[in-house]
Amino acid sequence: MTIAAPPVDLTLLAPLLERYNGRSREALLPFLHQAQEIYGWLPPNVQEAIGKTLRVPLADIHGVIEFYTMLYNEPTARQVIRVCEDLACSQEGSHAVIHAISEATGLEPGETNANCSLTFEAVPCLGMCEHAPCALNGEQPAGSLTAENVPDFLAGNLPEPNARPRGGPFIKLARIGKIDPSSLADYEAHSGYDGLRKAVNMTPEVLVETVDSFAILGRGGAMFPLGRKWFFTRSASDDPRQKHIVVNADESEPGTFKDRCLMEEDPFAVIEAMTIAAYAVGAENGWIFVRGEYPRAHARLHHAVDEAMKAGYLGKNILGKPGFNFNVSVRLGAGAYICGEETALFEAIEGKRGFPRIKPPYPTTHGLFGQPTAVNNVETLVAMLAALTIGEASWNMIGSDKSPGTKLFCVSGDVADPGIYEVPFGLTIRNLIGMAGGVPHGRKVQAVLMGGAAGVFIGSDKLDTPLTYEDAQRAGIPLGSGVIMVFDETADLRQHLVELAHFFAHESCGKCFPCQIGTQRQLEILDRIANNGGPRSSDKQLLLDVGFTMTETSLCGLGQTAASAIVSAIELWPELVE
Repeated sequence: MTIAAPPVDLTLLAPLLERYNGRSREALLPFLHQAQEIYGWLPPNVQEAIGKTLRVPLADIHGVIEFYTMLYNEPTARQVIRVCEDLACSQEGSHAVIHAISEATGLEPGETNANCSLTFEAVPCLGMCEHAPCALNGEQPAGSLTAENVPDFLAGNLPEPNARPRGGPFIKLARIGKIDPSSLADYEAHSGYDGLRKAVNMTPEVLVETVDSFAILGRGGAMFPLGRKWFFTRSASDDPRQKHIVVNADESEPGTFKDRCLMEEDPFAVIEAMTIAAYAVGAENGWIFVRGEYPRAHARLHHAVDEAMKAGYLGKNILGKPGFNFNVSVRLGAGAYICGEETALFEAIEGKRGFPRIKPPYPTTHGLFGQPTAVNNVETLVAMLAALTIGEASWNMIGSDKSPGTKLFCVSGDVADPGIYEVPFGLTIRNLIGMAGGVPHGRKVQAVLMGGAAGVFIGSDKLDTPLTYEDAQRAGIPLGSGVIMVFDETADLRQHLVELAHFFAHESCGKCFPCQIGTQRQLEILDRIANNGGPRSSDKQLLLDVGFTMTETSLCGLGQTAASAIVSAIELWPELVE
């Protein structure tokens, strides 16, 4: 449906133009978000005014808007309905929900109604897989949708879903459900800022050594030792004004929702943890980049930063420590999975399209704005805070020798009790599925997707693998971002492979040809197999060849892992493509 462009009153933009006057390109993304809130989209004369204010070429403004799926250069409604159609939601009935919304609104996905009051979209993962099927009504999240409760959803009458902490012992999740996420006093009453006080009583060098002794590996999937990263960043420069702490909160992979739970339910912990990181590496600049589909997390983190600043936990001479200065900016993404790649995230913060950079050089020496940067995942920092608060001895008593402490796992799919599980390293996959109530209706496990969309499928023969880094590595199973998505014997794996392929084809940034072309070719083959003629004798080898090429020649982790789950599935169950 073609929508006529409504009149554009530039006087509405005047307060923003005044607020951003004198700012540089790094302010582009928040400026675009706020302008779009006014008009519902970004008209050409609005783009021109923004470009003049920030001194950014209009062509670059166009490029940024077209890169992100949540920024619009054509008339779009201020109210956007977004329904997830990825694996977990699809398995739980999201397509019936999409159909019911279409019936109720008269809109197909991708359409805006005639009076420009409502836009309807079917989108990739919204990061609420434990509440599948899920959706956003504007900024209001909703879960456990059915065709029957669609009218309540459209009216905004459904309760907002909250985190479901499960497992134990709770260290990282200890405050969730027990405190008001907006209350600094509540946070302080539950050991809040004890870790920072302990940290500033050490020298930064001793703090880095202490954190290194916790043996915390990156919880976002890369598994790089946290202490080593801090050591390299600290050694890169002596000028704290030119160092950065970046929190990678662009959690966008199907099946992953652990960071959302932490940011929404315990936002002060994220702020405290990155403040400790700043003291350790000697940085004055902090940035949190939150995915655009997490408006509630974005709002709560903003509030937490403001409250921490008022209380003296941010700003100058923190906790009375002369020269310990640290400020935090919270940035909202706009719908681009590639921005979870650390260098693409830097580009986004800098006001550019989120294209990944070639490495080396690495972020510890040439990161945000070309300056030394420690970039960490949300859970990684909160794990450090937990370990520092309870002490090394207590931390090492949990888990295994080589994988101490606890890990957050995102359990979803065909289990009775999906949610975020904090458990000691060492439980088996079967143990964890059992903790989640097992597979309903007496059905059996057909497959488990481990590590997320960029992970691998396993069959029931590997369910007794212990969940430690060392055991998972021996078994060839990535722990990744902690995804454990279960599919019972009724699941249509062939169709789920199409959904995985669609996700990567949709999210490829297009900077390198192996990923840009390979993800599209992968989708074409799998869609034909599942929906348009069935398999051909050459399909398995073609998919393996495409996967190998992407893995070996793509520029960044997206292309290098875009075929991982699909290749693992067709090797386990060749009948899917033969």
